[in-house]
Amino acid sequence: MKSILLSSLLCLVLLMGCTPSEQEIFDKAMDIHERVITLDTHVDINVNNFTGETNYTQRLDTQVDLIKMNEGGLDVVWLIVYTGQDTLSKEGYADAYENAIRKFEAIHRLTEEIAPGQIELATTSEDVRRIVAEGKKVAMIGVENAYPVGEDLSRIEEFYDRGARYMSLTHNGHNQFGDSNTGERDGEWMHNGLSDLGREAIAEMNRVGIMIDISHPAKTTNMETMELSQAPVIASHSSARAVYDHSRNLSDEELMMLKENGGVVQTVAFRGYVEGEKHAAWQEASRTILEEEAGKLGFELVSWEDIRAMSGEERDEYMEMYSTAQDNAEPRIEDEVNVNTPPVSVADFADHIDYMVDLIGIEHVGISSDFDGGGGVYNWMDASETFNVTHELVKRGYSEEQIEMLWSGNLLRVLDEVQAVAEEL
Repeated sequence: MKSILLSSLLCLVLLMGCTPSEQEIFDKAMDIHERVITLDTHVDINVNNFTGETNYTQRLDTQVDLIKMNEGGLDVVWLIVYTGQDTLSKEGYADAYENAIRKFEAIHRLTEEIAPGQIELATTSEDVRRIVAEGKKVAMIGVENAYPVGEDLSRIEEFYDRGARYMSLTHNGHNQFGDSNTGERDGEWMHNGLSDLGREAIAEMNRVGIMIDISHPAKTTNMETMELSQAPVIASHSSARAVYDHSRNLSDEELMMLKENGGVVQTVAFRGYVEGEKHAAWQEASRTILEEEAGKLGFELVSWEDIRAMSGEERDEYMEMYSTAQDNAEPRIEDEVNVNTPPVSVADFADHIDYMVDLIGIEHVGISSDFDGGGGVYNWMDASETFNVTHELVKRGYSEEQIEMLWSGNLLRVLDEVQAVAEEL
């Protein structure tokens, strides 16, 4: 059974004075959360957290580890083999491939050497259900950016054999397979959709049984992908553009085509995609406090460009100080900022779920966090607060069957269908 720690003692305090209806909703949510399989399709990783000395069996500074998963009742995490976009050259492809292999190996190390008694790698829906029934957590593998494939499409099957069950053709930046959503921001395009190699990659992904992820490519790329794919696709971490206009969110046209395709969009709890302007206002109001707390520690906040220019030792030292400043600032932000300038919350996140459920049907909507990759909303800032998502859905009137579909049923259904297509092909 899951071990669920409430996201904060505040929940318990509130319950003492709540009405019977609120108590009933809370109890119902707890029961549902205990029974359904909760699955998050996008969690980024750092290979340095997959060693004998530092790993997910410990309480890390990461938003996800096994302790937090147990506390929040999160059953399944898709750990991401992410590679940033670089030059379209043999050297670039070679470096990217090495990076991807290191991440594949790290995930296998966690599930096979470090903590096989606590977490196991799954590649099918049957695996997921069996592992959860055995009382263990589940790891699955997604590939964010097909750039490491280079121009050697045999690597798609290699990645499948290493455990990958979804892959996005692009990330932020156009590549050899197609155009990225960043073209909308930059006004620059390379292929006006898919490249010829991208079209071949779609056929190969269908053949081997890897779900095609349309979260990062451009709209033109996505529309052509859904036209060509013989299997349902997923958007592993995207929300609704009609609710908040961002190039990383899916337009109604894309969502309607995804419905026709039989796929699923995994609503993402990334504040800048959920409600970017609200988040920007909160950030601005909070930064003054963070700067004050940093000053007390004797250091100054710098830009990400400055951080990237630091040596490894300098960066580690800076991030340690930054984390301390954040911890010190948190109670002040809660008291001084959140009352007047509220943060993007689980409720805002659920607004995207509601919208997409109304537009394309409950069968085509799921849930993702983008934890450790910038994701997280107030009251779901790490895996230990996962229950709060279920609680919000119950408050909005979703049934247990619907919540099960949102948390895992829809995604696992697509995985089954993609693998069935592969068998036919």
